[in-house]
Amino acid sequence: MSEIIFLVEESPEGGFEARAASASIYTEADTLAELRTMVRDAVACHFESGAGPKLIRLHFVREEILAA
Repeated sequence: MSEIIFLVEESPEGGFEARAASASIYTEADTLAELRTMVRDAVACHFESGAGPKLIRLHFVREEILAA
């Protein structure tokens, strides 16, 4: 695997949630800096040494509602 993509959303309780699109990996954090660390740690824990992706991509998903 060369790359893994995480979908990042703001949590309703505050902070951020990250969910991998192609693996069962989920993590959360209070700040973006902390989230980056938590995502790296979660990926390292999920894959065996040397079997993990070379690149971790964070895709920020944001929903906005506009009144008509």
